[in-house]
Amino acid sequence: MPVSAAVTAIGLVVMWSSGFIGAELGTREAAADTLLMWRFLAAAAVLGGAWALLRRRRLRPRAVAEQAVIGALSQGGYLGGIVWSVGLGVPSGTAALIAALQPLAAGALAGRLLGETVSPRQWAGLAIGLGGVALVVQGDLSAGPAAPAWAYGLPFAAMAALLAASFLERRVRAPLDPVDAIPLHCLVSAVLFTGVAVAGGHAAPPAGGGFWAAVVWTVLLSTVGGYGFYWLSLRRNGVTRTSALIYLTPPTTLVWAYAMFGDAPGWTALAGMAVCVIGVTAATARRRPDRSAQLAEDPVRDRAVSRVPAE
Repeated sequence: MPVSAAVTAIGLVVMWSSGFIGAELGTREAAADTLLMWRFLAAAAVLGGAWALLRRRRLRPRAVAEQAVIGALSQGGYLGGIVWSVGLGVPSGTAALIAALQPLAAGALAGRLLGETVSPRQWAGLAIGLGGVALVVQGDLSAGPAAPAWAYGLPFAAMAALLAASFLERRVRAPLDPVDAIPLHCLVSAVLFTGVAVAGGHAAPPAGGGFWAAVVWTVLLSTVGGYGFYWLSLRRNGVTRTSALIYLTPPTTLVWAYAMFGDAPGWTALAGMAVCVIGVTAATARRRPDRSAQLAEDPVRDRAVSRVPAE
């Protein structure tokens, strides 16, 4: 894996995992919609202001419309489902496990919708990774329900929203760079969550500094870092490989929780981390083509293909 691709993968896993910690920090201080409203108001102000000062350029109306839908799904739908489920009492590990079904769904649909080939090795890696995630969150799954039954449907809806956004991004007709798209996503999400918070009477933020610390955490690490690396990886590596990296977020979240709250993972969780790494390695490793076999089969075609620059 090239260094740039490795940095993208590590950044995605670490920063995406920070979102679960930010959700816990924020929902300790306020309702989920309050946290989401102020998170995206701050993110839209910071990123939108930076874009206006440093990168201001004319965006095509079609690109704006496409990215507005993608932002509503990837941030509004995904984060709304995850944060609200945790706020209602769904264990964060359970929410992470449900969200981690995304790679299997992505693998099943990538071939039909995007023409991405999912090899048997990748399928095996996705299945192994899912088993590792199940080990990591076994404690949460056996703890018993603490939320209303319908709340467990929210992570499923969140997973489906992020998956839909990922496929739409790969099919857009007027693609935007992440530095242009993410501020627009944040603006759309700010409008959505402000409407929800105002309607629910939860718009006023708490006075404590802990809430604002959670807002800063989620803006810098989870929004700028997490979504920045996600869309970069999606364009560089495709849906299947990017989705497979999501398997590493539950075990990485355990590391975050240990560092932040002193929640030490058990041996089962540690074993699950190791299984996740094995599965993701199998699902994301790029297989080198057998050049000698291609040349022996069709040397003229091979020479022609070799002149085409790699994507």
